[in-house]
Amino acid sequence: MMEQDPYRRAPLAPPAAGETGGTARRFLVYKRGMRSCHGRAPGLVFLLALLGLVPLLVTPCAADGRREVRVGLPSVPAVLDPATALSGPTALISRQVFDTLVRYHGGGTDLEPGLATRWTISADGLTWTFTLRDDVTFHDGTPLGARDVLASFERLRFPDRPQAPNPDVVWPALLRGLPGVVKELQAPDARTFQMILVQPYAPLLTVLAHPGFGVVRASAGPDGGTQLMGSGPFRVAESGAGRIVLDAARPVVGNRVERLVFVEMADEAEAEAAFEAGTLDVWLPEGPPRRPENALSTPGTRVGLLVWQTEKEPFARKKVRQGLAAALDPILIGASLGQGAVPLQSFLPPGIWGRREGPPLLGGNREAARRLLAAGGVPKGFTPTLLVPDLPGPVNPSQVAESIATALAGANVPIVTRVEPLDTVRALTQAGDYDMALVEASVEGGDPHLFLYPLSTTEGATKGPHALNVSFYRNPRLDDLLIRASQLAFRPERQHLYSRAQALMAEELPWLPVYVRLRWAVVRPGVSGLRLHPTGLHQLDTLSVDQPAAGGSKANP
Repeated sequence: MMEQDPYRRAPLAPPAAGETGGTARRFLVYKRGMRSCHGRAPGLVFLLALLGLVPLLVTPCAADGRREVRVGLPSVPAVLDPATALSGPTALISRQVFDTLVRYHGGGTDLEPGLATRWTISADGLTWTFTLRDDVTFHDGTPLGARDVLASFERLRFPDRPQAPNPDVVWPALLRGLPGVVKELQAPDARTFQMILVQPYAPLLTVLAHPGFGVVRASAGPDGGTQLMGSGPFRVAESGAGRIVLDAARPVVGNRVERLVFVEMADEAEAEAAFEAGTLDVWLPEGPPRRPENALSTPGTRVGLLVWQTEKEPFARKKVRQGLAAALDPILIGASLGQGAVPLQSFLPPGIWGRREGPPLLGGNREAARRLLAAGGVPKGFTPTLLVPDLPGPVNPSQVAESIATALAGANVPIVTRVEPLDTVRALTQAGDYDMALVEASVEGGDPHLFLYPLSTTEGATKGPHALNVSFYRNPRLDDLLIRASQLAFRPERQHLYSRAQALMAEELPWLPVYVRLRWAVVRPGVSGLRLHPTGLHQLDTLSVDQPAAGGSKANP
C-alpha cells in the first residue's frame, strides 16, 4: 500500500483578493442599560471608549444575541441537498453545513484532511482507504462513523433508492457517470471507509473535496420528504421561501460569526437598497457590482477559449496557430472584458493546482505574428470566420471578438465575425463545421484532469453531440501525458506530468485560453475574514463581525 500524506501544499497562485478588513472603526455610544450580544454590560470598555482610548464595537445581533452575517445571493434553494448542484448557492451553502473527507486548503484547490485524517492507495491504484476522525458528530450529537459515510455515498451512487438526491448531479459529473469509476464501497470497521474503483482515477481525491460529496445523515422528514443532517461548522436552523438560516454548530471564538442568514436578492438594485438600510452584510453577485466600493474579486474557474479547427488548413500547421496567438494583444482583450473577466496567460486559471507558470500565451507582438504566419505558409487572402455565441452576461463575446479581430488585422489576417445562438455555436463546433470559435469551459471539481483531458485528448475528438475536444487536435504524446496524470495518485508526480503537458500545449497550441471570469463579492466595512475561493465555494466560518451595519451609511457597494 502506498500512503498518501495529508500534505498541505501552498496554493500555486492564490489570488490576493481574499481578506477584508482594515477599515476605520466607529466610536459608538451605549444607551443606558444596554447589553452586549452576550448579555453583559460594556463596563470598563464603555468608559475607555468615552475617553477616546479604545474603539467601542457593537456587533450586529440576532434576536437571541448571536453575531449575525446576512449574505445576499441571486437565488436561495428551497431544499438544501449538496448532491444536486455543482456550483451556485446550493453548493456554497452546503459547504458550510456538510463535511467532506478532504477539503480545500486556503484559496485554491490544494487539499487538507477533513473527515479523513489519512488515506492510502493500493499499488494498482484501485483501492482507496480513508481513516476517519474519531471525534466527529452530526449536529444532533450522533457520532459519525464509516457506515455513515458509506450510506451517504450509496445514496449518490444509487439514484433509484429512497432518499436519493433529485436531481443526482455531482456524482455522475465528477466520477464519469453512474456508477462511473466506482465499483464498490465498503466500511470494514467504524473508522475505515473504502472506495474500490474499476480503473485508476487520480482526480478522485480532489473531487471528494466538492460539497456534493459532503457526508449527510438522511432521514424521512415530517412532510414526507428527505431530511439531511450534516456535521459541518453550521447547522440549518430555519429555511423558507428565499431564505436559509444557519447557526454555528460549535462555540466560536472572538468575533467570529455565529449565524449566517442567506437571503435571495432579485437584482443589484435590491442589494444596494439592503446595504443602504443596513440589512445586508455580504453580497455575492453573479457578475461585477455596479459600484466598486468594498468590492472584492478573484479569478474563477470558467475560462474563455479561442478554438480552431485543426483538421482544416492552415490551422493544422503549428506555426500558423503560434502566429495567431502571437498577434493577440492581452491589453486589447482586457479592455473588451470590462470587469467581468481578466486575460488568461496559462492553460489553467490561478488557484487551480497543477497550473504551470510559463511565458505568456497571448503575445501582442505583430512583427512576431507576421513572421510566424509567413513561416506557416498562410495563403494570400486568407480570411477565416470567427464563430461567436450570442450570450448576455458580464462578458460580452462580441466585444471580445472585436478585440481579436483588431489584433489579427494588425498581423494581416482579416476575419469575419459570425454571431449565433449558443446552441448553434455548440452544434457547429461539435460537428467541426467552423474555422475559429469563442467558447467557454469550466474546471469543474477543481482538478486539472477535468479540464485539460476532455479539451485536449483524442478521446474527446469524435465529431457529434458528445465531442469535447472541438479543436479535433490529436497528439499521442499529449494523450500519454494526460492519461498517466489521470492514473497516478501521487500528487507531486501528477504535478510534474501536468507541467510537461502544459509545456507541450504551449508549443502546439491545440486551443488558446483567452480569459478567465472573475468571482465577485461586496462586503460592508465591519465584516472581515472573507477569502474568495476560485470555485465560488467560499468558506464562511472565517467571517468576523467587528462593527454593526449602519443604515444609510456610505458603507454600501
